Amino acid sequence: MNERPVSRFIDLSLRLIMRAMWFCGGFHWIRVKGQRAAASEVPILTVAPHSTYFDAIPITMTMCSILTKLESRSIPVWGTLISYIRPVFVFRSDQDSRRRTVEEIKRRAGSGGEWPQIMIFPEGTCTNRSGLILFKAGAFIPGLPVQPVVMRYTNKLYLPIYSPSPEEKESPTLFANNVRKIMAKALELPLVDLSFDDREISLSRGPLRILDCSSLLHFHQLVCRLGLRAERSGAVLEDQARRARKLQRETLREDEFAEFLELPLTHTVTQVHSLFDQRGDGQIDVRLHVIALSTVHRPLRSMETLRLAFKMYEDEENGHVLLEDLASIFEVMLGVRHVDLSGLFLSLGGSDATKITYDELHCFIEQNPSFVQDHLDFENHPRGRPKKKSCNGHSKDD
Repeated sequence: MNERPVSRFIDLSLRLIMRAMWFCGGFHWIRVKGQRAAASEVPILTVAPHSTYFDAIPITMTMCSILTKLESRSIPVWGTLISYIRPVFVFRSDQDSRRRTVEEIKRRAGSGGEWPQIMIFPEGTCTNRSGLILFKAGAFIPGLPVQPVVMRYTNKLYLPIYSPSPEEKESPTLFANNVRKIMAKALELPLVDLSFDDREISLSRGPLRILDCSSLLHFHQLVCRLGLRAERSGAVLEDQARRARKLQRETLREDEFAEFLELPLTHTVTQVHSLFDQRGDGQIDVRLHVIALSTVHRPLRSMETLRLAFKMYEDEENGHVLLEDLASIFEVMLGVRHVDLSGLFLSLGGSDATKITYDELHCFIEQNPSFVQDHLDFENHPRGRPKKKSCNGHSKDD
């Protein structure tokens, strides 16, 4: 093993120093319920809910290794302590980093107690403690027993060891969800079917930020059930966009949609398909699915999604996208209904009010930071304009 020896004296000294710091911060008494299991018995401790920097108290009391974002190393004083306890660093935006993180967790967890226990906050982000959001699967992928630790101010509670069933060993997601239920029950909190990625969707920003995230959040939860959460790379989205473009305006039935996704036809696939069945005839334009997938996977990079959409819809000869298609694109990206583009084309002042290129639109959006608010109309627009017939053929009274 490559682990350097850990001095008990240094550990004890650091614990005393950190305990004094917490005491000065107002945490005069820290009560612990339950017994912490040995590293040889349980390699991973899962802690929730995660809501504040004060949640570092159990880390300083146990000197466990932790799973933390790479940026934590630069925090004064705290960054030095984090490095000392041999953390597993993860760079959230790097898919290779995530893969290496999972491999490192598996390696340490399978060491039979040679490595210190790893303390993981499986929610992956801070919440307001009103419920437990979806757990990330990293702590559960090894398929080894975990010890849940629930944080309640003013106390900390270790729950009994949770050993996974054969089914849970095969499905880290099932394992994570069942541990989450036990922890929520101990905390007397509800389960909230949101995740860290859902948080990014809800907090999207920019000229094409998501205005109503409810339908896109529902879509994201469904595609995560299909295992499409990992398919976040631009290369995967580009491939789906290329295949969707080849279909032109050909619509797909449920079975054809499942074939497009290279998945078996399941109830969840049917649910996703129904979200885009605009005419109610059991047929969908798969390009709308690709736009929605890009939107929820890259909520902070809306212009990349817009460019991807243009690649699927634009005319090969001149790069134009029809007005009605652009309206459909915006409806998916913004999470709104019945987009009317007459205000946009009036502002553009062009001779052809039926089509536009990506470069023309991109330039206009850059010059108009309040593009959506000032130049689009749609159902329940914050300006509260009266409903009228939209340019893409939909009635606003539908």
